[in-house]
Amino acid sequence: MITPLSIAVLSVSMSADAFAAAIGRGAQHRPTLPQALRSGLVFGVVEAITPLIGFALGVAAAGFVEAVDHWIAFGLLGAVGGKMIWEALKREDEDTEADAGKAGSRGLLALVATAIGTSVDAGAVGVGLALLGANIWLIAACIGATTFALATLGLLIGKAAGARLGKIVELIGGLALIGLGLKILLEHLGVLAF
Repeated sequence: MITPLSIAVLSVSMSADAFAAAIGRGAQHRPTLPQALRSGLVFGVVEAITPLIGFALGVAAAGFVEAVDHWIAFGLLGAVGGKMIWEALKREDEDTEADAGKAGSRGLLALVATAIGTSVDAGAVGVGLALLGANIWLIAACIGATTFALATLGLLIGKAAGARLGKIVELIGGLALIGLGLKILLEHLGVLAF
């Protein structure tokens, strides 16, 4: 049976990856509070939608979702993390006005890719919740709200740390995203048992 405590634990655990990714993103982009709230909302909405999709797929798609979710998460997080590392290592004089003009669209695409990468596992959770006959709407709303709060907090923590440490925090954030993607991949392949 799904209890309020189990919903809270599930919500926090599903939000942990988004929190870690948001710290790196906050260091990279230095968001204002309204920007952090908007980005946190993107993380929260994606994290809430993913278990709904998994739930809708149900038992029939469980094998498919479990078979590819770790590869999708690894690819998305690795690509976003690699870009962050590239940006951290790039010399300041390599930045151009053209890059600044494109930053908004690339930033949104990277945000959505990061949010999807950190929420793919929630699809498999949604499939499991379908087997339990759980109230998916309540659980998805709790996961989304928790992710919104933790991702917004992570963005602001990253901003504060990034303002002092600059590109070093961005580099660490990129490495953390790649490490997170690798951890997800290795756990699903059975190499790591947590």
